[in-house]
Amino acid sequence: MVDHLSAGAIGQGDFTVGNGFLQWYDILFELIDFRSFSSLWYWLALSVVWSSASHWVLGVPYDLIRRARKDADAQRDLEDMLRVNVHRMLFYVRGSGVLSVAGTAFVLSALVVLAVTGIEFAQALLCILLPMLPVFALRIRLALQFERGEHGSADLDSVLSRHRATVQVIGMLAIFFTGMFGMFQNVRIGAL
Repeated sequence: MVDHLSAGAIGQGDFTVGNGFLQWYDILFELIDFRSFSSLWYWLALSVVWSSASHWVLGVPYDLIRRARKDADAQRDLEDMLRVNVHRMLFYVRGSGVLSVAGTAFVLSALVVLAVTGIEFAQALLCILLPMLPVFALRIRLALQFERGEHGSADLDSVLSRHRATVQVIGMLAIFFTGMFGMFQNVRIGAL
């Protein structure tokens, strides 16, 4: 039976098996690393955020938008789902608009201050949250346009597809900038 592995085999220190003692905190902190730009989890989270933002157009999945072009039942489902999501979104925007703007401003300004001081976790969060601001603004503007009746059911799929393309362009630029900044940070710090 193996009682002792060499230092650094798993974790950073001694790893003993025989007496049941495991340095679980070493394994945990290797798995969850707050040096974000060198962590696989950060890049997975970034990709999930942007793929979700481009898949859900005002709360409607993009596959329903594509099916609505060919199927009348899917078109009715799209209109119903869009109507419900637009009213829901605008209810929350109007109900807590000032509070949410103040909270967002506070969180983003705190992240900017922490990012400027060199805290990598704040820089990483800022790279995710800051580009989402124009996406939220575009969603609210499009929801207001639908509420005012500026778009009919005939051009619904083209308007939503155009909004999705805009979100994808914002996402590509944000991912490109985040990738360049992350590579710069990793080269500067020597994380890899």
